[in-house]
Formats: sequence, structure tokens, C-alpha cells
Amino acid sequence: MKTPIADFVARYAAGDTARLHMPGHKGCGPLGVERLDITEVEGADVLSHADGIIAESEKNATALFGTGHTFYTTEGSTSAIQAMLALVSRGVRGRRPRILAARNVHKAFVYGCALLDIEVEWLYPRAFTHLTVCEITANEVERALKAHCPDAVYLTSPDYVGNVADIAGISTVCRRFGVPLLVDNAHGAYLRFLPEDRHPMTLGATLCCDSAHKTLPVLTGGAYLHVAKDAPAAFLDGGREALALFCSTSPSYLILQSLDLCNRVLAENYRENLQKTIESARTVRKKLLEKGFLLCGDEPLKLTLLTAASGLSGEEAAAVLRRSGVECEFADRDLLVLMLSPCNTEADLQRLLRAVDMLPVGARVAVTPPPPAVPERVLSLREAVLAPAEYVPVEAAMGRICASPTVACPPAVPVLMSGERVDARTAMLLQYYGMTHISVVRG
Repeated sequence: MKTPIADFVARYAAGDTARLHMPGHKGCGPLGVERLDITEVEGADVLSHADGIIAESEKNATALFGTGHTFYTTEGSTSAIQAMLALVSRGVRGRRPRILAARNVHKAFVYGCALLDIEVEWLYPRAFTHLTVCEITANEVERALKAHCPDAVYLTSPDYVGNVADIAGISTVCRRFGVPLLVDNAHGAYLRFLPEDRHPMTLGATLCCDSAHKTLPVLTGGAYLHVAKDAPAAFLDGGREALALFCSTSPSYLILQSLDLCNRVLAENYRENLQKTIESARTVRKKLLEKGFLLCGDEPLKLTLLTAASGLSGEEAAAVLRRSGVECEFADRDLLVLMLSPCNTEADLQRLLRAVDMLPVGARVAVTPPPPAVPERVLSLREAVLAPAEYVPVEAAMGRICASPTVACPPAVPVLMSGERVDARTAMLLQYYGMTHISVVRG
């Protein structure tokens, strides 16, 4: 597969050209990659109006993912999430757009809704297990569609700890109601390349974002906005403009090259290497289960240990692994998350297996985070996010209204949404997840 962006930059870097253009490092510097870091010189195309080498590379990605079009962004899924919201908003006239969303959204969704003045009806899980989890069935989506008549449905799948939603069932319901399904698939770009394709676009999503950098060999910030083949023409035609609303006019050509080169990786032996990595993950999973750990999630490259159920906090488990030379993706008082990819070596796997041997397992205990109540909504997301605000201790925030969502990143999933009132249960949950202060509307 051709790599037009990377090939162009390589030629430019090898040429004898006086760089009287941005960036200021002029191709020289201590990092060693500056010669490949360019701007929109003649022939380099323009991401926000791509019709040259970037358009050609996106065409390759579109074929690999089987979409109507796959757009590049160098600013992560944050920009793609907000572009999806903008595309939905443009089709609504005479009122505020309304979106039905599972509660475990990333804060990028909250900020996007605030900027676009979107009203959100939240879907809550039947049982609360963790801040990042909101398991919703197709039947629950159908009931909510009848009750709220939204302009779109929005899900996070896989969620941060590896649970994959019933995208096929939910998309069938959405299509029956004529409502687009938007999926934050930030952690699941590789799902397209499993023996049984589980990517949201294959399973019926209308719009979807992937953080390519999270699971594929792409530099941090590289991401995709996918638009389905049967999406409304306005979505296919307007995707690039929607991204431009939220993206810098100076995209990183280092990230664009990595997205471009990733196409070749995916087109060659990626599927075979992915399957080998999945087998390695199964080996680790089996050893963890044999040791007595509980695991959750069905995403094949993610291992989420419910450490607290074995008398060990996630932070304590992470410290044990770190002493063995293994750094985890995320840990809190309840669990620990490990992410594998085909770029992990056999040495990485063996080190992880040795580190697992060092993890202590205690007696099985029940872990029940304090269940939240449905908070009182006082202001819209936009009103709250843009209001004058102050940070106060959680214990002093009782009765106050949440301004910008207070979250740890990762996982960047809010306990309380902007515009909602802090109550006793919410305060308890904030403190449970280690948040000592909260942004509240002033006055």
C-alpha cells in the first residue's frame, strides 16, 4: 500500500531546500525528528481542505476500515467526538439539538455539547459497578428513544475497562427509529481487524471515532473520524468542515505520517500479529484467573483486574508491577487496567507474567462503590461550563452547581455533569474516586 504523506515528507527532508517557512526549528534540533516536521508547503496538501496526498492517504484508510469516508485528525478523539456532535447539530433547526447518551461519556463529549448547546438525556446503568461502566441494552435504548425523541444516540464502546456494548443490536434499533448512532470507539480501532470484525462501523454505527494512537502504531494524537457508507450526505460532505471547527490550522505532519504509515502496517501482516497478541493476552488472563483474580470486560487486548475483590487496591497492584518493570494503563482503588498491542514484544509478555507472580491475592471480598442518585439538573451544560466558577473542597460544595466536570484523566469520565447539583451521594462518590475539590458555579 502506498504511503503518500510519508513519502512526500521523506523526499522534502532529503532535498536541498532553505526552509523559509514554519516551523521555527527549520528542520534541525535536539529531538532528531525535526527534519520530518513540516508545515503545508507546496505539495504537502492541507488537512482542512485535503485534495492531494492527505486525501489519497485517507482513501487508503477508508478502504481498510470499509467506511463511506475516514477522516484524519491529529488532535485525538476529542476533536472527532466534537465533530460528530457538530454534524448532528447542523441538521436541527429551530430548537436545541437533543442527544441520548450513556452516562459514562468522556469529558470531551461534555465540552462539545456545551460549545454547541446540545441538550443531553442520560442513560443510566441498571447497576452501578464503576465510574467508567454504563452497560445499556438495545431494549433500554428503544424505550428511551420512544420517551425522548432525540436527534442521535451516543455510546462509549469499548469503555475504559474493556466492556464492549451490543452495537449491532442498538444500531438496529436506531435505524428503525431513523436516528444516527454515534460511537466513541477510542479504545477499539483494532476491532476491525479481528477474525470476526467487531468494529462499530461494521456493526451499524453512523458516525464513529477511533483514537488510532491508543491501540495502533500511531503517534499520540492520531485519530479517525469514520462516516458510514449509508450516512446522510451532509455527514459525508461535512466531516472535514466539522473537524475544522475544533482543530488547529497547524496539524502535526509527524502524526499525519504515522497515520499514513499505519495504513501499510494494517494492510500487510497486522491481522496475523494481532491474533498472536490476543493469544498472549489469553495466556496472561489465564494466569491471573488461576491466581484467584476477578477480571472484567470482553475487549481482547485489555486486561482489567478487579483487584479490590482480592483485598488489594489497584494502586497497590500497580506499585507491585512497577517494581517489576511493568507500567499499567490505569489504576484506582478498585481495579487495574493493562493494555497490550502487537507492538509489545515477547520480552514484555514474559516480564508481565513474572510480575503477575508477584501480585498478592487475599481473601475474596465484596466491592460496592457508593451508588449515585440521579442528580438534580439546574443549568444546561452550556450555561454551567461557561459560567464564572471556583474550585472548592468537595465537603464545602454541598448544594452547589457543578461547572466544568471535575475528573481525573485518565479515565476522564465525570462523576457529576456540568449543571447538576452536588448532593450527599455525589460528594461521597467524588471522594471515593479521590477527587478532593470540584469546580462549581460562582455565586
